[in-house]
Amino acid sequence: MELEERVAELERRMAALEGAEHPAVPERKAVDETLWALEGLKAELAAAGEEGEDGAVLFTGSVRLPTQERYEWQFGAFTERLFDEDWAGTADSFAALGHPVRLRLLREILGGRRTAAELAELEEIGTTGQIYHHLRQLTGAGWLQTVGRGRHAVPAARVVPLLVALTAARP
Repeated sequence: MELEERVAELERRMAALEGAEHPAVPERKAVDETLWALEGLKAELAAAGEEGEDGAVLFTGSVRLPTQERYEWQFGAFTERLFDEDWAGTADSFAALGHPVRLRLLREILGGRRTAAELAELEEIGTTGQIYHHLRQLTGAGWLQTVGRGRHAVPAARVVPLLVALTAARP
């Protein structure tokens, strides 16, 4: 089953446990009917003791891109620490993702188009100057890096987080 289906099943189960259905979440099938990631997180929280008593979030992924590159990543954060941080520092990162052309550029770069010339061949992307503007925005926010001779890549540590952010943003 796909990840979307799995998340929807988790949301349905949580809503049932809380005594009400979640009307804003569309029905989706789960990747797997078990809550293995959630159960593992709960075990880690129990081992953390007092530090994990307010809960935590966990993001993880194992990805093979259309270019056959593979990436694995996971990150967890205690809820208390997240609420203690200043969230304003993340605004530039979200802003860089807030433009349809930038999202298309990221998708194309993950798919193997790595130079501005290759990207300029695409329809509805804009002029070369506009492309460079968008590439600079994405690079400045850490979503892209230059890997030599005008080639761009999503940094390895940002591939799965990008896909997590895109998944979380879906209706």
